[in-house]
Amino acid sequence: MIAVTAHNMRELLERELSPGQLEVIDESGLHDGHAGANGTGFGTHFRVRIASPLFEGKSRVAKHRLVYDSLQVFIDNGAHAIAIEIL
Repeated sequence: MIAVTAHNMRELLERELSPGQLEVIDESGLHDGHAGANGTGFGTHFRVRIASPLFEGKSRVAKHRLVYDSLQVFIDNGAHAIAIEIL
């Protein structure tokens, strides 16, 4: 099982998508009491800001799918929400 952290997400996205720009922010603390929150303030709600050459020529949906597919292991292990901003 992989720990659901911004650091681990960042490392995986760097390997999978070779981004030119990447920021992964754990916003879980902003969602305490919301659906999917685990009560710790960490590991459930994330924001990913990313630019990648692999996005070239792809639709917005296809770009998001690349990110979600790369992060599936984290979703399977407790990440409840991932907001994606394509740069």
